[in-house]
Amino acid sequence: MIIQVCVGSSCHLKGSPEIVELFQKAVADYHLEDEITLAGSFCIGKCNRIGVTVQVDDDIHTGITKENFKEFFKENVSDVINKERG
Repeated sequence: MIIQVCVGSSCHLKGSPEIVELFQKAVADYHLEDEITLAGSFCIGKCNRIGVTVQVDDDIHTGITKENFKEFFKENVSDVINKERG
């Protein structure tokens, strides 16, 4: 799974450094280092008024914040990986 966090100027101002840190911690906590490639990306082109834009494989998600990160990670990352594992 490839996760790209937008670090363009708009998302940077909306908290992308904090979202990157949350991803790094969650990947370590769930022991998913071998399953996930975490990368920064300049503008993904889906800027939102709230939060950061994140691309998980081919799916683009907008509005990711510190407050909704745990739910986002569970639904779009850990649950997906667990389904793939069987």
